[in-house]
Amino acid sequence: MSTLPDDILATFNTLFAEALAAGEPDRTAMTVASVDAQGRPSARIVLLKTWDARGFVFYTHLDGRKGRELQANPQAALLFHWPRVRNGVQVRIEGGVEIVSAAEADAYFASRPRGSQLGAWASQQSETLDARETFDAQLDKFDAEFAGRDVPRPPRWSGFRIRPRVVEFWYGAQYRLHERHLHECAADGSWSQRMLYP
Repeated sequence: MSTLPDDILATFNTLFAEALAAGEPDRTAMTVASVDAQGRPSARIVLLKTWDARGFVFYTHLDGRKGRELQANPQAALLFHWPRVRNGVQVRIEGGVEIVSAAEADAYFASRPRGSQLGAWASQQSETLDARETFDAQLDKFDAEFAGRDVPRPPRWSGFRIRPRVVEFWYGAQYRLHERHLHECAADGSWSQRMLYP
């Protein structure tokens, strides 16, 4: 699979740093879109946890709705929107999806706060919950089960890496005269760049 060219990573890193300097509430927040077996799309906000030339990673339950959809159809679209950067910036990413290695997932899970670790065990993500008390009881159960020791990663909790084949940097401008730079990966792994009309 192709890796991201240095210039795309450098542009993303620069904008990501500018998002921090501009005071974006959470620059890691990104929309991830997937589709179900009938081709119906769904989208939600997740948090970017790491990225490199291989792609962009977030973590979740593999058996929740997005986890099931991304495994059945391993294609996704990501969208970052940083309205405080310059005149507003969007980064659009489309590509294939893969589950991260167990070692990567273990390392990230170990870095999470204990409450988040317990929540990963207690939650049956996207399933119907009859009452909040039921979930709270599950949290208490796992808190007692793992008392006095590290919380292991649940077997069906991991990360997804989106391996980009399309990256667009969208720069807002007055009068909707935006500037758009589209990077695309060809079948042979080579990347090209072109501008788009606003």
